[in-house]
Amino acid sequence: MSHNLLDLVGHTPLVESRVLNTNPNVKLYFKLEGHNPGGSVKDRAALNMIKSALDRGDFTTESKLIEATSGNTGIALAMIAGVYGLDIELVMPENATKERVQTMKAYGAKVTLTPKDVGIEGARDYAEAKVRDEGYIMINQFANDDNWKAHYKTTGPEIWKDTDKAVTHFVSAMGTTGTIMGTSTYLKEQDDTIQIVGVQPTDNSSIPGIRKWPKAYLPKIFDASKVDQVIEVSEDEAKAMARRLAKEEGIFAGMSSGGAAAAALRLAETLDSGVIVSIVCDRGDRYLSSSLFDE
Repeated sequence: MSHNLLDLVGHTPLVESRVLNTNPNVKLYFKLEGHNPGGSVKDRAALNMIKSALDRGDFTTESKLIEATSGNTGIALAMIAGVYGLDIELVMPENATKERVQTMKAYGAKVTLTPKDVGIEGARDYAEAKVRDEGYIMINQFANDDNWKAHYKTTGPEIWKDTDKAVTHFVSAMGTTGTIMGTSTYLKEQDDTIQIVGVQPTDNSSIPGIRKWPKAYLPKIFDASKVDQVIEVSEDEAKAMARRLAKEEGIFAGMSSGGAAAAALRLAETLDSGVIVSIVCDRGDRYLSSSLFDE
C-alpha cells in the first residue's frame, strides 16, 4: 500500500477490447492513463520534469514557473507543483474547457487564457515572452528531455511487462510527442520489430491533444525516425470513436483517445496477427462542458 500520492503515478491498467476489435487474430489493448491521480498520461511527464529539475537544482521553491499547455499537461503540472510547494502559471487558449481551467486553479495554479484564434502557438509565445522579459522559468515540455524519458522509464516497461513481451504495435496520439518518443525508445530496445504508430489529425481537423505542428513549432524532442507509421484521423472520426469507447467498451475518455483508438482499429483490420496497445490518455469527464458527448 502506498501512502505517497506521487507513487500512484503510472502503473496504469491494460484492458482488452471486448467489442470494437473484430479481428479474432489480433489482440487490442487500451492503456488507461486516466487512472493516474491527475487523470491523464501527462502526470508521468510532469512528475519527471519537475522532480528531475529540482534534483538538478534547475529551480527552487522560490522560482516563478510558467508553461503553455492545451490542458492535460497543465493539470498534471498544477498537481505536481502543488505537492512540491511550487508556484506555477499555466497558459492556455481561451477555448479550453471549463473543467480544465477549474481543475488547474483547484490545484493552486495561476491560469492565463490567451486568444483562441492564435491557438496553443500563441500560448507558447506568451510564455516565452514572460521568460524573456520577467525572469520566469519555463518547464518547456516541447523541448524537455525529461518529458520523453518519463515514458522510457515507466510507460514502455509497463507495456512490455503487461503484454508478457508480446506487444507488436504501439499506437499513440502525437501532441507534445513525449509519450510516443519515450515508449518507442524503450520498446525498440527490447524488440526492434515492434511497430510504432503515431496519430495525427487530417487537414482542417481540430482534435485537442493531437497536433500537426507548423515546422517552427515542432517539438524539439520529436524524432521522426522513432515512428514507423503515421495514421491520420478526422475530427468527426475521433469524436465518434470517443463516444463508442464509452458506450461499447465502458471506457470514458477524451477526443484524442478516440482518435488513437480509431487508428488502432483501422490498423487491426490490416493485420494477420498481432498485439496492439493503444494509449487512452485521459478521462472523459474533463470534456463534459464541450460538445464531445452531445448527440
